Amino acid sequence: MATETRGEAAAKDEDKSSSAPKRTTPALFVRQVIAELRKVIWPTRRELITYTTVSLVFVLVMVALVAGIDWGLQKGVFWLFG
Repeated sequence: MATETRGEAAAKDEDKSSSAPKRTTPALFVRQVIAELRKVIWPTRRELITYTTVSLVFVLVMVALVAGIDWGLQKGVFWLFG
């Protein structure tokens, strides 16, 4: 059903190709944003804490990895060039 409607709408839009595209008003834009935000499935507090913890642990591991590689390369350059 949706594809049929889209197809008909697309066909009507092709007929109007000579006219300028219609702009959205700021009020309509805000209403559409609010409607889309209502569709969002927000995480629970427990999920949010879990996601935050996993993200922070991952960042800390990556910082440690990059710092370790940097330190090792620094020691190697100092050893090589004195």
